[in-house]
Amino acid sequence: MEAPPPLSLRLASSSSLRASPVSVRLGVGHAVKRYSRLRPLRRRFCCRAASTVTLLDYGAGNVRSLRNAIHHLGFDIKDVKTPEDILSADCLLFPGVGAFAQAMEVLNQNRMTEALCTYIEKDRPFLGICLGLQLLFESSQENGPIKGLGLVPGVVERFDSSGGIRVPHIGWNAVNICKESAILDEIEGRHVYFVHSYRALPSEANKEWISSTCNYGENFISSIRRGNVHAVQFHPEKSGDVGLSILRRFLNSYGSSRSGNGNASKLAKRVIACLDVRTNDKGDLVVTKGDQYDVREHTKENEVRNLGKPVDLAGQYYKDGADEISFLNITGFRDFPLGDLPMLQVLRKASENVFVPLTVGGGIRDFTDGNGRHYSSLEVASEYFRSGADKVSIGSDAVYAAEEYLKTGVKTGKSSLEQISRVYGNQAVVVSIDPRRIYVRNPDDVQFMVITTSTPGPNGEEYAWYQCTVNGGREGRPIGAYEFAKAVEELGAGEILLNCIDCDGQGKGFDIDLIKLISDCVTIPVIASSGAGAVEHFSEVFEKTNASAALAAGIFHRKEVPIPSVKEHLFREGVEVRL
Repeated sequence: MEAPPPLSLRLASSSSLRASPVSVRLGVGHAVKRYSRLRPLRRRFCCRAASTVTLLDYGAGNVRSLRNAIHHLGFDIKDVKTPEDILSADCLLFPGVGAFAQAMEVLNQNRMTEALCTYIEKDRPFLGICLGLQLLFESSQENGPIKGLGLVPGVVERFDSSGGIRVPHIGWNAVNICKESAILDEIEGRHVYFVHSYRALPSEANKEWISSTCNYGENFISSIRRGNVHAVQFHPEKSGDVGLSILRRFLNSYGSSRSGNGNASKLAKRVIACLDVRTNDKGDLVVTKGDQYDVREHTKENEVRNLGKPVDLAGQYYKDGADEISFLNITGFRDFPLGDLPMLQVLRKASENVFVPLTVGGGIRDFTDGNGRHYSSLEVASEYFRSGADKVSIGSDAVYAAEEYLKTGVKTGKSSLEQISRVYGNQAVVVSIDPRRIYVRNPDDVQFMVITTSTPGPNGEEYAWYQCTVNGGREGRPIGAYEFAKAVEELGAGEILLNCIDCDGQGKGFDIDLIKLISDCVTIPVIASSGAGAVEHFSEVFEKTNASAALAAGIFHRKEVPIPSVKEHLFREGVEVRL
């Protein structure tokens, strides 16, 4: 396969405000034209009845999902290329993704700062999202202090995790409306999706701006509004129907929102659908699943188990109520990650109609192609973000980085984990752990954290440790899951996806010992994975451990345990979930 042209992060020049060459090469323009032909009859638009909204996309992270949501609601997009485009906009959206310092650097380098402040100060229609809210404040402590736009009094600081909350704040949480805001009408008591490590706190100086707050260890500002200027800390484009309602209300002079369950009060536990994607023997991408990573049918043909098409299944799980969708490419990315165009296309297609977070994993690492061209893991991740991913999952490469860090005690800044979290924030980086249980007779027999197991070993052993593996569980490494988890948190991981080779595909429940061990030793969210076979397994893992989310694959694909049944069971058991 021919190597793609060199990638650019588009974070350091004016070209960052134009369409990405890679995006054009991969057919984004055709998708926009297709939506233009299909868009529905529009309602009157609050921003001077315009049919086109102006988008300030400075080139970091996944803005594709917001673009898709805007097109889904029937509007065209004009991208900001010059400061004059901001000043002439009828309606401006600023979806900030990534780190505060780099966003401000891009705005300043491209002379956008003054134009943006002027636009907002004149009370023109504006919606900032996530970092697009934070940048309005005076400064941020993220890699700082860094000066912000200074329009709203206050400093953006990291969540205080000393009280036991997990940082980043990732998941579906409730908001409390403080004052009338047309775009937030009817969302109180429903969940919206947050993913961030830094927040601004309410104060006497900024109280006139605050339209809603959210409680996560403390009350922080979840949205602001003054006149026609709005900004939200959460992601409406990732908040399902309620998020689309918020965008619709901003873009239209009137709108409606579907009534919800109305019982949201705090951070919800997440139910995640995982799609293991690989090519079958005919070369088609399929969703598959196996026991202990064996994905072939035990038949004479020994064909790859085919459980459906990735885009179709992702769309169905979104409709079923999945809180996130995770794609794990288990055959691509071996020698040439960016050559796997079908997987990139899966992300693009899925993000057109799936408005919850998308994670992709498999081969996110530095590599050199057959022509000697070196690609950094940051370039690889950037391509996936631009194709529709919200988070990337790193597996084997993180194990090697953690081993080196534990050996030297030095953060080199060169590992994929460190590179990506530095640019996109740790909330964009998931580390996948694939451990297996190793029984021992004496806890002093190994140098790693040993537990007293609730399930004795084959010879009556009462103790065990969890050995990390790489290459899809095929190779054991001299590092324990406990030590690995603590190391990757220090290196910049924002979330841990905790698998278990012993439980995978067994349907007997999650490994509670393992999940409790890891979720108790880190302060970042932990996703429980491997072993679910009944709705009771989900309530058990949330009741007995500090897991923030639970993931399943095969039972969803085979329709043995539907996602709505899991949600309904959790709700009956008193577990906060998004319905």
